[in-house]
Amino acid sequence: MKNNMDSHERDIARDTLVRYSGSKIKDFQKYILLTNFPHYVDYFAEKTGGQISQGSMMKVCHSYEHKISILDYKIGSPAAALAVDLLSFVNPASCLMLGMCGGLRRKYKIGEYLLPVASVRGEGTSSFYFPDRIPALSNFFIQRSMAEIMDKSGIKYYIGTTHSTNIRFWEFNDAFRQQLIDEKVQAIEMECATLFIAGYKRKVPIGALLLISDKPLDKHGIKTMESSQRVKKNHTATHVDLGIAVMEHLKQFKNKPKAQLD
Repeated sequence: MKNNMDSHERDIARDTLVRYSGSKIKDFQKYILLTNFPHYVDYFAEKTGGQISQGSMMKVCHSYEHKISILDYKIGSPAAALAVDLLSFVNPASCLMLGMCGGLRRKYKIGEYLLPVASVRGEGTSSFYFPDRIPALSNFFIQRSMAEIMDKSGIKYYIGTTHSTNIRFWEFNDAFRQQLIDEKVQAIEMECATLFIAGYKRKVPIGALLLISDKPLDKHGIKTMESSQRVKKNHTATHVDLGIAVMEHLKQFKNKPKAQLD
């Protein structure tokens, strides 16, 4: 009975992925960039010559030459969890989230990067996969590759912990702001904890390369339409290029990233 159920789950997952992404299963490559910015998919397509597919939910581009796909799953922890659940049935070798975060240290500057080793599970979705006492950790091999690529790039980056929240408009909640300060986390975002935990459950190696796009604890540091457009213009190409470089670097490990999940 279990084998039949496993087969049924696989069939439904793959059918859903095709429907949501507009892509055939065979088009998905072994190395997958995840994002919640559709213009990242556009830039990737322009750079690699890949074809964009648009399904009922996701925007995707596949580069057969680079053996990399990029998938925009929109926003929020439920969407992130669904992306991991579905992609687990195409057996990716590595996944890397290209996202943005709010930097929570005064010294941080817009355009610098954070490589989260772990995330505080404040989003709720990850509780579906494991009890809250289980930590949400980035895959070690992906973490190492990111650090090596960032060292070569000369771009300033930090390694630390994020707080993943399901509350989008939290900046004016004094109690929550104090909670972030007490936790001593380096950044805040919405999906890393979910991605790490769902990846651990589904045996999908996942890491995250986060661009510091705003400084929400500062009085004038909250992201606006104007500042968001400036970040988009100034940092999209670099962020996606770094993601591609990380995936190329990971290819030398072949199946090693999965070892951490066994």
